[in-house]
Amino acid sequence: MRILVTGGAGFIGSHYVRTMLGGGYPDFENAHVTVLDQLTYAGNRDNLPASHPRLTFVRGDILDRDLLGTVLDGQDAVVHFAAESHVDRSIESGAAFVRTNVEGTQALLESCLAVGVERMVHVSTDEVYGSIEEGVWTEASPLLPNSPYAASKAASDLIALAYFRTHRLNVSVTRCSNNYGPYQYPEKFIPLAVTNLLEGRPIPVYGDGGQVREWLHVDDHCRAVHRVLTGGGAGEVYNIGAGAALPNLALAHRIAELCGAGPDMIRHITDRKGHDRRYALDQGKIERELGHLPLTPFDTGLAKTVAWYRDNPRWWKPLKESGGRP
Repeated sequence: MRILVTGGAGFIGSHYVRTMLGGGYPDFENAHVTVLDQLTYAGNRDNLPASHPRLTFVRGDILDRDLLGTVLDGQDAVVHFAAESHVDRSIESGAAFVRTNVEGTQALLESCLAVGVERMVHVSTDEVYGSIEEGVWTEASPLLPNSPYAASKAASDLIALAYFRTHRLNVSVTRCSNNYGPYQYPEKFIPLAVTNLLEGRPIPVYGDGGQVREWLHVDDHCRAVHRVLTGGGAGEVYNIGAGAALPNLALAHRIAELCGAGPDMIRHITDRKGHDRRYALDQGKIERELGHLPLTPFDTGLAKTVAWYRDNPRWWKPLKESGGRP
């Protein structure tokens, strides 16, 4: 079995690759993994084992059609994690998000057709649904994205599904809630909060902090993606949630407590433009059809994540110094 993982040096993609190379997915213990990653600011070659015999690393752009033809040749499947994903950066400038998330996904789909790759999973986000005041989103809910990032991911979802309907490409789409865990680039809320406190700096919280998010441990997300890869239906969408929902301000207080800090280390800042108020996923489909359930209790996962950042300043300090959010 040969698997191409795009964006495999990033936070979620590298976890998936490390787990597969470590024998964590049944029947894939001997799979060869090729990682294609451009190593932009959030991609880190150190997230991957340097010389694993079943890993091939290729640095390159998913818009490079010649390169795609080369790396896709002989692959049995593609797991497509590669994306620009930080909402704040998309508000500052959306061009890179359209380029990578929309045009890059289309180039990958077209190249899969040309080379004859039989299976692809396109990894997306719950943010494509927009904001919901009450209830939950199902896979049939309309796409109503509010940020340039979310709009670019919604567009890429629609393109992927169009390649199934038009070309019968065996592609499935996953939409996950907010991820957390080790090796997450420190501009995202949890690692930013933890690393700021470890440096004696406050946690920035947008607006009143009442924005509600579900939190999914990266390992539960990757297990779900792999379930979809091996058992998901062509042209199907699968929500991947965790059921652990809480307001950002409440999360900031939990992180402060775990870091031994008081509430005085939380700072309210001007709210983000177009900030979605609440996300909530119905993940009944992936439970019923594929038997996936999250295994990491949020309190356990959060405590282990805080401990990881505390123990690994050599990983995150250079990232913050070279471009992490203040």
